[in-house]
Amino acid sequence: MRALVITAPGRAEVQEVAAPTASAGEVVVDVQRAGICGTDIEFFTGEMQYLHSGHAAFPMRIGHEWMGTVSAVGEGVDGGWLGTRVTGDTMLGCGQCRRCLAGRQHVCAFRTELGIRGGRPGALAEQVAVPATSLHRLPDAVDDAAGAMVEPGGNARRAVDAAELSPGDRVLVLGPGTIGLLCALFARAVGAEVHLVGRSARSLAFGRELGFSDGWTEDELPELPWDAVIEASHAPHLPAKAAHLVEPGGRVVYIGLSGTPSLLDTRDLVLADVTAVGILSASPGLAGAIDAYASGSVDPRPLVAATVDLAQLPAILAGERPPGAGPGPKFHVAI
Repeated sequence: MRALVITAPGRAEVQEVAAPTASAGEVVVDVQRAGICGTDIEFFTGEMQYLHSGHAAFPMRIGHEWMGTVSAVGEGVDGGWLGTRVTGDTMLGCGQCRRCLAGRQHVCAFRTELGIRGGRPGALAEQVAVPATSLHRLPDAVDDAAGAMVEPGGNARRAVDAAELSPGDRVLVLGPGTIGLLCALFARAVGAEVHLVGRSARSLAFGRELGFSDGWTEDELPELPWDAVIEASHAPHLPAKAAHLVEPGGRVVYIGLSGTPSLLDTRDLVLADVTAVGILSASPGLAGAIDAYASGSVDPRPLVAATVDLAQLPAILAGERPPGAGPGPKFHVAI
C-alpha cells in the first residue's frame, strides 16, 4: 500500500510499504480522510521533542487525525465493526498500569501514540491498524471531512470544558490556529463571548469569516475582564501573559506548546486565586466532539483549506500552499 514516510529532517516521500494485518484485539481501517497538524510538521523539520528524547525515530509514518471504514478484524474483536465508519484515539495506553485502569490511558508512561510515539505507524496511508478499544463510531451526520477533525476537536472540547464557561462569560483565545479556532467554536456553542488574539491579519480575517468579530493583535487587545483565557499558541511568552490577563478567580487553560521553555510566575496564579489547567490529548473529549459535530452546534469543516492527494503532502509539509487553497489552517488528504 501507499504511505507517507518521513525519512530524515526535511525529507518525506510516498512509499510502497507492507499493508497492515489485524493482530489480536486490533482492526484494520481503510483510511478515507486524514489531516496533518503542527506535530506532523515538527517531525518533518526534525524539531519534535520525541525525536530527541528517544520516543520516536526516523523513518516516521505520521498521521493521527483520521477517519475510515473497518475492513478487517483480529482475534477477539466483534465482527460487527466490519464496514463501520470510525475514527480513533491517538493515545494507546498499556491497559495495565494504574493510570490506564483509572481511565487515564492518555498519560500512560508506557503508551504508544499513533503516528507519533513508540513506532506505531500512522494513518497517512491507505490503511492503518489500531486497537479496537480505541475506536469511535461516526454517525451519518458526521461526514468524512468532519470525521477527520474529531481528534483536534476533542482537544478543543477538553480545553473549553476545562475553562468552565457559562453563557455570557468572556473568554480570550490566544492563537487562532486550528486548535484555537476550534476552541473558539466550542466556546461560542456554550454561549460565551469569544475574543481572539493572533499575530497575522490573515488569521484574524479568517476568524472574522467564522463570525468572530472580536479579533486583536497583542498591541490592540482592549482592557476587558477575561473570565477565562485559553492559551493555544506556540509563543513562549504567552503562557505568562495569559495568567496575567485572566480575572482573579478565573481559569487559564494551556493547550499550546512552544518550541522553547515558557516561564510562568506562579505568583500571578496564587495572588489572584487563578486555576491553571494543562490539556494533553483529545482522548476524553472525542465522544463530545463527535456529538457536537453531529448536532451541528460546532462545524469544523470551514477550517479545511484544501483536500489533496497523498503525493502532495511532502510539499505541504515543507510550507507550500496548493493553488486554490482556502484561508483555513488545516490540510486534509483524501486516500
